[in-house]
Amino acid sequence: MFTGIIQAIGHIDTVEKLGDGFRLHINAGKLDMSDVQLGDSIALQGACMTVVSMTASHFAIDISAESLDKTTGLDQPGHINLEKALRFNDRLGGHLVSGHVDGMGTVSLFEQVEQAKQIKSDGSQNNEGSWHLVIKAPKSLAKYLAYKGSIVVNGTSLTVNKVEDLNDGCLMHINLIPHTLQNTTLQYLKAGSLVNLEVDLIARYVERMLSPN
Repeated sequence: MFTGIIQAIGHIDTVEKLGDGFRLHINAGKLDMSDVQLGDSIALQGACMTVVSMTASHFAIDISAESLDKTTGLDQPGHINLEKALRFNDRLGGHLVSGHVDGMGTVSLFEQVEQAKQIKSDGSQNNEGSWHLVIKAPKSLAKYLAYKGSIVVNGTSLTVNKVEDLNDGCLMHINLIPHTLQNTTLQYLKAGSLVNLEVDLIARYVERMLSPN
């Protein structure tokens, strides 16, 4: 289990073909590897993976064709969000996250909110205000998304501010503060970007309990 609170931005340095999938060699960045052991779980862009080799600053994971088919951002070099598995005595800063990606969404809009768009005295833009992120989620996940509900985007626990239902899915609106952008790979998003989504675990149990036998 995880919390959706990103601990570091890592980088996939190399992607090595392995069977029907790949072995990813990852620079852990600022992630504390001192308590990581072989076989431990680390979430990469929201997908739970198993450490198969490691050093003080790098580690490797194996990813199957099945996982590659259901995720984005794990098949080529690039920046990734990292979070070590939750301990029972850890603070639950985000929400309960399984690390199992439910589907992929597409960024429809990503821009700084209008009132925060200010020009500094040196002529540069002020990037200290919040940002508006709109993601189109597939129809299969739309029923799990609700106003002020939780959603995991590329491993990051976020709050849904608005939901617009569509015939083929829904648009969810999210507000991002500068701290979130500076400390996650969400800063690299743009319109058209694919993202990994995990819906709220409790919503899934509620659906199961309310559905007919």
